[in-house]
Amino acid sequence: MQAIIFDMDGTLFQTDRILELALDDTFELLVEMNIWEKEKSTPIDTYRSIMGVPLPVVWENLLPSHSLEVRNAANQIFHEKLINNIKNGNGALYPKVQETLEYFKKQNIELYIASNGETPYLRAIVEQFNLTQWITEVFSIDQMESLDKTKLVEEIVRKYSIQHGAVVGDRLSDIKAAKGNGLMAIGCRFDFAKEEELAQADLVISSFEELKGVLVAKEVR
Repeated sequence: MQAIIFDMDGTLFQTDRILELALDDTFELLVEMNIWEKEKSTPIDTYRSIMGVPLPVVWENLLPSHSLEVRNAANQIFHEKLINNIKNGNGALYPKVQETLEYFKKQNIELYIASNGETPYLRAIVEQFNLTQWITEVFSIDQMESLDKTKLVEEIVRKYSIQHGAVVGDRLSDIKAAKGNGLMAIGCRFDFAKEEELAQADLVISSFEELKGVLVAKEVR
């Protein structure tokens, strides 16, 4: 195994801990701005169902009848709320993430992050949990004009001349990104995962600490 590329939300980071808090705060502000009706509930279930798609697609689904300007404003508010929650200690990595990353780093395996999250949001998580001690580089979908995660992983593979490795993530975009670049697809049966998507992965884990054993058992070197 020469490299492991991790998704962030729902894979390394327990986004579910701050998602509803940030989304509620965002839609409360939208109500105050007369953009959202007070009687309507926050569309948290909609967001959970599409978790893993690029943010423009998120807001197309959450605010389908609103303008691009409104969607962009809502996205900016939402990210400010997410980052505030992270800095205030409301978020968390999944259990055993830090120990597992440290293990792979000691095995001289290069570790990367490829996420559909925006750069400031990813930076906040990386800084909060000091992930730079294990992660070589963090890549955000906002680096790609196409907003295509397969292309984002392709950029990592090209930049670091990766010949063998795996993509670890919880959604179909991660699985497709792995297979589209000739890498092993490892699905995470965590908060936002869907069984019909995980069925397309090469391997599936139900807890992060399983990852070490799965890769050792497969002798993916």
